[in-house]
Amino acid sequence: MIKIAVASGKGGTGKTTLSTNLASYLAETKPVVLTDLDVEEPNSGLFINGELTHHENKYKMVPQWKSDSCMLCGNCREVCNFHAIVQLVDQIMVFPQLCHSCYACSELCPSGSLPMTPEKMGELQEYQSGNLHFIESKLDVGQEQAVPLIAQTLRYVDEKYSEVNLKIYDSPPGTSCPVIEATKNADLVILITEPTPFGLHDLKLAVETMRELNKRFVVVINRYGIGNDDVVDYCMSENITVAAKIPNSREIAGLYSQGRLLYNDVPEFKAELDKIVDFISDLDREVGL
Repeated sequence: MIKIAVASGKGGTGKTTLSTNLASYLAETKPVVLTDLDVEEPNSGLFINGELTHHENKYKMVPQWKSDSCMLCGNCREVCNFHAIVQLVDQIMVFPQLCHSCYACSELCPSGSLPMTPEKMGELQEYQSGNLHFIESKLDVGQEQAVPLIAQTLRYVDEKYSEVNLKIYDSPPGTSCPVIEATKNADLVILITEPTPFGLHDLKLAVETMRELNKRFVVVINRYGIGNDDVVDYCMSENITVAAKIPNSREIAGLYSQGRLLYNDVPEFKAELDKIVDFISDLDREVGL
C-alpha cells in the first residue's frame, strides 16, 4: 500500500493538475483513491466526472457551558492551552473557533458543567468513476480550523479503502498545520513547484518541512521553460530528485481552464507523467520487498 501526497510551498503551482491527472491515469489499470484535502478550497472535483455515491456531514466536538451547575472555579480556563475559554465575573465564555476538541476542560471540570457537544464543521462527498474513487471534503464558511476535517477525512479513507493499494492526496498549499496533517502518514510526498523566485523560495520552505517530518519526497517542476534554472540548480545542490518537468504550454492552460484532464491530449505532459508513474512503480517494488 502506497500513500502519495502532492504538496507545495505555495498555491497555484499545479497540485490539483498533477493529482487529478496522475490518479485518473493510474486508475485506467488499477483501483485508485484520490482525496482532496485542501478542504478550505477543494477543486479536484472540477476535473473528475464521477457519480455521487456518498455524502455526510462532519462534526467536531466543542464544550457547551451549563451555568446552573458551574462553580466558577476557573479550572477550565487554566487547563485550556488554546485560550478557547474565558472566565468573567459570573460566566464562562467558550470560543468554538479556538477549540481543538482536546476534552481537557470537559473531563477536568469538577461539576461537569462543560459537556462536549457536536458542531458541524463541513461535509464529505464521495464519487466513483470506474476504478477511481474520489473523496472531497469541504470546510463550512466561517470555520477556521482545517486540521480536524482533514484528520476525519483521512480516517474515512483508511477505514473504507483499506484494501486499495494506491492512495493519492491533493494536499493544501503552504507549510502550516493542514499540510503537516495531510502529509504526515504519506510514503512519498511530491513537491510541485514552478521555476520562479517565489516558487524557489517556497519550495525551500516545503523541503525544510518534509525533512523535519522525515518524509521521502521528490520535486516536480511545473511550467518548465519560464523563469530560470535556479530551481534545478537548488535541487542538484541539495541532492533532491527532480522526477519530472512539465513544460509551460498554452495548450495545457487552455485545457485546464475548461476543466479537462491533460494526459490524453498533450503528449509532452503524458511523457512527464510516465516518469512519475515509473518512479511510483519503483517505489511500489521497493515497498513490496
